[in-house]
Amino acid sequence: QVQLEECGGGVVQTGGSLRLSCLVSGKTFSNLSMGWFRQRPGKAREFVAAISWSGYSTYYADSVRGRFTISRDSAKNTVYLQMNSLKPEDTAVYYCASRQYYSGGVFHASQMDDWGQGTQVTVSS
Repeated sequence: QVQLEECGGGVVQTGGSLRLSCLVSGKTFSNLSMGWFRQRPGKAREFVAAISWSGYSTYYADSVRGRFTISRDSAKNTVYLQMNSLKPEDTAVYYCASRQYYSGGVFHASQMDDWGQGTQVTVSS
């Protein structure tokens, strides 16, 4: 059974940066497409960014494109989300998720196989 463990959340001022990490264990990392989702208070969980199992393709929500960067390190079984130019509307619980043997470019929360426990990101104005 795969385990996903996020870290790196915290409190930051508007315009600041944070880097989230997600350590993956229990499955072959190179078979997993990885995604980051977030859930704001009173809102549904939404897609933020994803990276293909190969690392060659990345995908972003319009709201974060140009500010956030997703990457993966196969040697460390870890996926990252570098978040720059943070805004108060980025405040949410951020979740790491995986999907095995998926080569498409559309990521829905309902289609992900496994999830981390989430990490809180708070951007103060």
